[in-house]
Amino acid sequence: MTMEKTRGRKKTQERDHVDRWLESAWLEEIPNLDFEVEGIVDRIGGLARRFKRSHHATLEEHGLSYEEWEVLGSLRRAGPPFRRSAGELAARSELSSGAMTNRLDRLEKAELVKRLPDPNDRRGVVVEITKAGQKAWLDSAGAAAGREALIAAALSNREKEQLNSLLRRLMLEFERREGNDGKTP
Repeated sequence: MTMEKTRGRKKTQERDHVDRWLESAWLEEIPNLDFEVEGIVDRIGGLARRFKRSHHATLEEHGLSYEEWEVLGSLRRAGPPFRRSAGELAARSELSSGAMTNRLDRLEKAELVKRLPDPNDRRGVVVEITKAGQKAWLDSAGAAAGREALIAAALSNREKEQLNSLLRRLMLEFERREGNDGKTP
C-alpha cells in the first residue's frame, strides 16, 4: 500500500469517511488538534455506534430489547441459582424501582424471569432467570458475537491481538486518570 503525506498526516489509498472529514480545511484552526488522535477517537466512536446498532438489531431479531437483555445478563452473571433482588437489579441498571418493575413485568410475561419471595426478607422479592430466559440470552449473545466476528474478520489474528493491546493501553490510561480501580463503569 503506497503512503503519501497529507497536511502532516499519512494517507493510504483506502480512505474512509473519517479521512475525508479530517481533510476539512476548517479543522486546521482548532488549537491542539492532533489529526492522528482525532482519527483514533472518531473511528472508535463510529465503530462503537455501528457495533451497538448491530447488537440492537440482533436482539430485536431475538425478541429482546437491549434493556431486557441487560437484565437477563445481570442474572446470568450472578451465577447459580441466577438470582438477584429486584432492588439490586435496579441499582445495577441505575433505574428507579418503578422502571425496573416495568422491565421485570415484560420479562415475566414472556416467561424469561420469575419472581420469588426473598428468603431473607419477607417483604422482598428475588428475580430468577428461567431456562427460557437463559436460552434467549445465550442465543442472542451468540448471534451478536457471530456478527461481531464477521466484521473483525477484516483483521488477522495477529492484528486483533495488536489492536486489543493498543486499546487496552488507552483504556488503562483512562482508568488511571479517572481513579477507576478496574471496576466496570
